[in-house]
Amino acid sequence: MENRKRQSGRKFAVARKAVLLLAVFLVVLLVTPVHVSAATFGVNVNGQSASTLQIIEMMTILALLPFILIMTTCFARIVIVLSFLRNALGLQSTPPNQVIIGISLFLTLFIMSPVISKINTEAYQPYKEQKITQEQFLRKASAPLKEFMLKNTKKEDLNLFRDLAKIKSSVPVKDLSITVVIPAFMTSELKRAFIIGFLLYLPFLIIDMIVSSTLMSMGMVMLPPAMVSLPFKLLLFILVDGWDLLFKALATSFNL
Repeated sequence: MENRKRQSGRKFAVARKAVLLLAVFLVVLLVTPVHVSAATFGVNVNGQSASTLQIIEMMTILALLPFILIMTTCFARIVIVLSFLRNALGLQSTPPNQVIIGISLFLTLFIMSPVISKINTEAYQPYKEQKITQEQFLRKASAPLKEFMLKNTKKEDLNLFRDLAKIKSSVPVKDLSITVVIPAFMTSELKRAFIIGFLLYLPFLIIDMIVSSTLMSMGMVMLPPAMVSLPFKLLLFILVDGWDLLFKALATSFNL
């Protein structure tokens, strides 16, 4: 048994080292510009010679698409607010995580539709018609996303990461690197999501306090206040048409 444990531990250590090496290779591949001729590492795709490293680059970008969706769109704010709402109502698994993620995804597509349309007309269609190169496509596609993030990033958060990156204040905001804009945008999104979550908690917290004090005054100490307050919180949320108000507030809270 001990030998098996040692062998499994060694295999796990080797696998972990391999994953770390692969991650380092992918990071270096994405960050460092690679100039390799297609004749050296070449494959033929639709009659055109393409670099193997370029294919690996594209596959890595495709693998990172979910994280790009979370970091560069309004998805994070929406899913955090919906999670706050579920906890404020006192519902542990309703709506389930799949429903929350699905609602957040389609709300993100709805809110980001102007940005997506701009990427389609300015980047994807010219690239599809082979009017621009792959590098130009990536640059043109990232420009609307960067503009969206800058519009929804607080100035103090942007200045924070500008100072951390030691970038001079004379550099225009539109010329800042995407590695500076994304963390600043995510910090602003987290702040706004937590503020909205705090405001969502307040009315339901008041109901919990009223129900708890009422039960204490009636001597019903053994009865859980959450069990009694849950129907009242659901009734309040239904009466004020909470879903419409929440979705409207989320949709109008972004600058497009």
